[in-house]
Amino acid sequence: MGKVSLEGIEFHAYHGYFSEEKKLGNRFTVDITVETDFRKAMLEDDLKATVDYSKIYQIAKSHMQEPVKLLEHLAHLMVKDILVAYPHAEEISIRIKKHNPALGGVVNYSVIEVNYPLDYEEN
Repeated sequence: MGKVSLEGIEFHAYHGYFSEEKKLGNRFTVDITVETDFRKAMLEDDLKATVDYSKIYQIAKSHMQEPVKLLEHLAHLMVKDILVAYPHAEEISIRIKKHNPALGGVVNYSVIEVNYPLDYEEN
């Protein structure tokens, strides 16, 4: 087994429950890790035998452009699309940080993390 990760992907997006978040948007940081068997890629130097992180980036980017209320739901949508692209993925971890959430005080981030299959039921 091995892991392919993208860490610190930055976006400005309009996710949030409150109307101000939907109007002003916010800065988000996304980390995605996909665990899979990429021994064939190691031995044969074949991109098709591993997880293409450019495809993972495009999945994240497409979902960051479509506003949702909850980051948990956003991560769920990303997991679903990663599983479509890589059905043999053993584990997927998605961590989303919302920078400076509007809570009336100083808070660097709010953070959610979803781990497939541990925290996740396919529905």
